[in-house]
Amino acid sequence: MTPAGAPDAADTARAAGDSGAPGADENPGGPDDPDGITVRDPVSAPDAQGRPKRATRRFPLFTRDTARPEGGGRAAGGDAPAPARQWPVLTVAGLVGIGLLLTGLDVFRWGLVLVGVALLLGAALRWSVPDVGMLAVRSRFTDIVTYGVLGTAIAMLALMAQPNAPLKIPFLNDLLHFTVSS
Repeated sequence: MTPAGAPDAADTARAAGDSGAPGADENPGGPDDPDGITVRDPVSAPDAQGRPKRATRRFPLFTRDTARPEGGGRAAGGDAPAPARQWPVLTVAGLVGIGLLLTGLDVFRWGLVLVGVALLLGAALRWSVPDVGMLAVRSRFTDIVTYGVLGTAIAMLALMAQPNAPLKIPFLNDLLHFTVSS
């Protein structure tokens, strides 16, 4: 018998993570699990005997954190160096950087067209490559739509910029004059 308020052996075992069930202290995110992440349900109540529930890979009913976006795994294996693991985002960021450098060197139109093309490439990579690393920000659909719309808008507006615009879209030109001159 333990004094009131003092932990007994069962409390100490539960605090140490030992639930008493065989195999309960095994990590389900073991070596054959590709990402090694163990998902636990922080909201679930203990079982009937007062023991904490076993860790599970199933998503909890109520979440308190943000899930990793689909396709957000490494683009190359864990044994590869960091740049090789994140090649999709480095490709897009490198092209955007070159485009901004061209814009800064007074090749305004083609620098911004390159920025738009880089975002369109990001949309294409997000659509075609299963694991794109840090290029995955949200769901696959949201990323593709965001990269595609922004890339198209930047490239089109760069091609419509004055003087000597190689692309003329009358309704966009009228819309621009209506919003600026009013």
